[in-house]
Amino acid sequence: MSDLCPLPTGFQAAGIRCGIKRDATKLDLSLFVSDRPASVAGVFTQNRVCGAPVKVSRERVPRGTGRALVINSGNSNACTGDRGIEDAHWMTAQVASLLGCDAEDVAVCSTGIIGHFLPRLTLEAGFPQVVEQLAATSEAFHNAARGIMTTDTFAKQATRTIDVDGKTIRVSAAAKGAAMIAPNMATMLGVIMTDAELTPADADEMLRHAVNRSFNCISVEGHTSTSDSVLLFANGAAGVGPLDGAAKVALQTAIDEVAIEMAQAIIRDAEGAEHFVTIDVVGARTREEAATIAKAIANGPLIKTAITGNDPNWGRIISAAGYCGVDLKEEDMTLRLNGFEIYRDGAPTAHDAATVSASMRDNRDVLIRLELKLGDANIRFWTCDLTAEYVRLNSEYST
Repeated sequence: MSDLCPLPTGFQAAGIRCGIKRDATKLDLSLFVSDRPASVAGVFTQNRVCGAPVKVSRERVPRGTGRALVINSGNSNACTGDRGIEDAHWMTAQVASLLGCDAEDVAVCSTGIIGHFLPRLTLEAGFPQVVEQLAATSEAFHNAARGIMTTDTFAKQATRTIDVDGKTIRVSAAAKGAAMIAPNMATMLGVIMTDAELTPADADEMLRHAVNRSFNCISVEGHTSTSDSVLLFANGAAGVGPLDGAAKVALQTAIDEVAIEMAQAIIRDAEGAEHFVTIDVVGARTREEAATIAKAIANGPLIKTAITGNDPNWGRIISAAGYCGVDLKEEDMTLRLNGFEIYRDGAPTAHDAATVSASMRDNRDVLIRLELKLGDANIRFWTCDLTAEYVRLNSEYST
């Protein structure tokens, strides 16, 4: 991940401070713009309580003529009733007027505290400034990534390139998230941009493929937020015709990779986290069953606190697999922690708990590998530990 990721051809970005956040050093308004109509796809929170921007953007992405995404941070415009919907529409209309495009071609996201009305006067003063700052530079893209942050400690960006018929296609992404993170849909905001040419249907299929292998495979504390949105813009500016065969596969891989990099960055930046935890569940009947087991392990507070304490308490992991609803027996499972086998076929194995604990204490990364005997389906999932600092941060968040 780089602080200076380039934008794909035909895209500009900007991020400014307009004054939504209390901290005068933090940016809070961002804009991502395609210089031509782009196919747009979106995946949104599955929380039935969702923000007004989610409702507005969800209606607009199938149009296939998207031009821009405007994002404010510091205020989520969620649980704000009819006024919230009006404010979300107003935001897109203001930006569209300045860009000279249709308001329906502008998507909107908001992130921050729930239940507060947007400060229209503050935003109204900010829109001309953020449009004026639009540029195709890496610095402008980095500022846009900063402007969508809330409790994040660093801007999250990634980029990949592929060569097709002697031309370069770029995929670049920005995301935010550090807490209220749970799968289906991943609790965060993200924008993926590419200068490849895609139909709206292909963009939707490729985005969902990537999200199911990245943002839907992370959890901090299992709380699905109200504002989560990931949008893919494909504007065709690279000048390469519709992709098929190996070129389409390569583009899917690039989109998958930037999404996975962003998802992992969110977990590495999780509030108060001291460990980055990878969970591999292998040998399940189906990917869905593997995911159910992985989520139970990722969200188990006793497991997460044991990792904080560098305690290789394998019983908590095995019992989580047992209560998640998947049909299995303890004899079906073998467990490895940081490569040390500590449980096999229903019984603990001989191992030095102090050595395993030291491997957790001396490394930020922890690997949990649960091997089953049920089938050939696998999943990789990412989570973090649960620390006293997480409790402090979230107890003080809105006060």
